[in-house]
Amino acid sequence: MNDWKKRLDIVYSTNPDYHYNKEDEGVTDTLPKEKQLLRVSLDKRNRKGKAVTLITGFAGTDDDLQELGKLLKMKCGVGGSAKEGEIIVQGDHRAKVLDILQKEGYAKSRII
Repeated sequence: MNDWKKRLDIVYSTNPDYHYNKEDEGVTDTLPKEKQLLRVSLDKRNRKGKAVTLITGFAGTDDDLQELGKLLKMKCGVGGSAKEGEIIVQGDHRAKVLDILQKEGYAKSRII
């Protein structure tokens, strides 16, 4: 396998015993649904006065976060995004999101 792209920041080494440090990205496993501590809140900051429902506290992979975000947006019938450990659902859907999360098995979810 050609791993030259992983070494782009190394210029040259004269040490014959030098080994490239391979940064192992800590692949975070997604916590089970019943152990997730999700917080549902209303956020209006930096959104030109528009309200969004913000779901924070997700511990897991980006794929699982995207999947949960897609489910919530679809069930609420609105747009939004899911990135950097938080899900944004457009509009004030706190009660509905909390209900959906509890039906999906996220028992420790709560509205802040």
